[in-house]
Amino acid sequence: MPKQLRFCLLVLISLSAVLPMVAQVRHVTTVNPMSKQSYSEVYVDYVDIQPQFPGGERGLINFINKTREYPYDAYKKGIQGRVLCSFVVGVDGKVSDVRVIRGSGNESLNREALRVIGKMPKWSVGKVGDHAVPVRMVLPINFRL
Repeated sequence: MPKQLRFCLLVLISLSAVLPMVAQVRHVTTVNPMSKQSYSEVYVDYVDIQPQFPGGERGLINFINKTREYPYDAYKKGIQGRVLCSFVVGVDGKVSDVRVIRGSGNESLNREALRVIGKMPKWSVGKVGDHAVPVRMVLPINFRL
């Protein structure tokens, strides 16, 4: 095998090993078509430092349990469920762009999950290198009787 061909093959193998790692540090551009807001870049995954709720995971669970109120109509009908929500922790730590990804099938449970997440205090910010970046988070809110 000629030296040039071996060199090209070595370069291709090296690039194929590096490209997947580079692809992991991608960000997603989101836009709300119903508003006239500008585009915003939001990191979905693979940030160097993930955003963190004050008090960590235990603090988050305590906050949800203290803030969540079971909707009366769902309670009366014995409806239970899980609402999967997403939200963005901004560069200032504030929670925004709260959405239901997968609802429980009951609109009052979905609304309550959105309310709870909307009341969250500031998080510690996510970082890529030394720069604070907005990060999209996914969080399930459970409703059990």
